Amino acid sequence: MGKTRLEAFSDGVIAIIITIMVLELKVPHGAELEDLRPLGPVFVSYVVSFVYVAIYWNNHHHMLHTVKRVTAGIMWANSHLLFWLSLVPFTTGWVGEHPQHPLPMAMYGVNLLMTGVAYLILQKAIIATEGADGPLRRAIGSDWKGKLSAVGYLAAIGLAFVDRWFSIALYVGMAAIWFVPDRRIAKNLNGAVED
Repeated sequence: MGKTRLEAFSDGVIAIIITIMVLELKVPHGAELEDLRPLGPVFVSYVVSFVYVAIYWNNHHHMLHTVKRVTAGIMWANSHLLFWLSLVPFTTGWVGEHPQHPLPMAMYGVNLLMTGVAYLILQKAIIATEGADGPLRRAIGSDWKGKLSAVGYLAAIGLAFVDRWFSIALYVGMAAIWFVPDRRIAKNLNGAVED
């Protein structure tokens, strides 16, 4: 199977995920600015989750540029990633409706952590197919962002039971380090190997 079909399927699922999230935003019951206040946590959770989904879509797009052929392992790893991404609307809605409670905040972090693990598994499946000297392997190097993210998510999950603001800060911080797509993949695809 060519990667075009895999990309199209992934793009479709991600578009549906974003659509589900935005449909969860409800119109306020009044026409005054004050009527927006109760919707604040839901809107903030939507914005953070939208940024996360957009980051995964963007990085997924860059990563799939390294793929020459799609194997069953890559297809299953990609489906695994889409599974965890598809849970983002659920955990987003839960934390948005109950921002004061630690369990929804922690489960949001579990969702982000498992999505990151699934992304790593997809990376490994691509590297296994393309080889250790392939462009993706050369590009990711030590993968400091991936390691830092895992530590950040684990800390945020635990801190949700101490102070939710620490968790929120870590979730936003982890999104910030991934906001700019990893340019090493493009450089390696163009033949410029970076250390």
